[in-house]
Amino acid sequence: MPTPAPKSKSKSTGSSNVSKSTHVSKPKTRVPLAVHEQKKRLFKTLVAQIDGGHNLNAIKTCDKILRLAPSDPDALQTKLFLLLSTDQPAAAITLIESLNEEGANAFERAYALYCLNKRDEARDALPQTSAEVDERGARHLEAQLDYREGAYQAAFDIYNDLLDSAPTAEEQADILTNIQAASSHLDFINTTFLHSLDALPTHLQTQLEDAPPPALPSSAPAVQVAAEPVKAALPKEKKVRLPKGVVLGVTPPPDPERWLKKSERSNLGQKR
Repeated sequence: MPTPAPKSKSKSTGSSNVSKSTHVSKPKTRVPLAVHEQKKRLFKTLVAQIDGGHNLNAIKTCDKILRLAPSDPDALQTKLFLLLSTDQPAAAITLIESLNEEGANAFERAYALYCLNKRDEARDALPQTSAEVDERGARHLEAQLDYREGAYQAAFDIYNDLLDSAPTAEEQADILTNIQAASSHLDFINTTFLHSLDALPTHLQTQLEDAPPPALPSSAPAVQVAAEPVKAALPKEKKVRLPKGVVLGVTPPPDPERWLKKSERSNLGQKR
């Protein structure tokens, strides 16, 4: 009986030979938000920054909004307010001039000029603010200009009018402080200063009354007066200290050859 042929052992292809398919994740395409949605988010951030007192960051947020909508009135007005609040009057004037709107933001322009110590230009801009909404702010600024220029009575009257017209306004504390400052100057000029003059001796009062008014400061450069040449100090004569027992003009001078040996002296062999 023939023996059956041995079965061939088939090699197992194990899991190592099975090709694994790697999964490649496709990058998610992010759909950009619409402009109005971006503005909505930025305005929400802007409100939070202003409420938290982060005004410098709020200015940057305004710039982001203006990059999306350069003529957005709310962003422009908010940025102008923030520039004035953060003591940047020059940047505020630049922003106002970039709008090219004649007569717009006149009060803000006058206030920025006042902060730059350009009082004449600020006063020239004030009459244009009479028809503006913030007429109260213009009156307050006018009083500040009067105070800076020494017109304390005019400033005092304006502050009192502002206080009487709105006694519960937010700036009431500031107005009361300004009234007190103007009143102190008026009291000094009208009372303290005059009493001090009356207390002076009669001859001093006469000198003050007869004295000419002070000269106005000249714009011409001051001429430097040449200083007189200082005479050179002569050198002091050096005093010679004489030995003890020596009288000048009486004691004979010492022998100039006293340092030589006796055999080398010129008077060797001479009789004494």
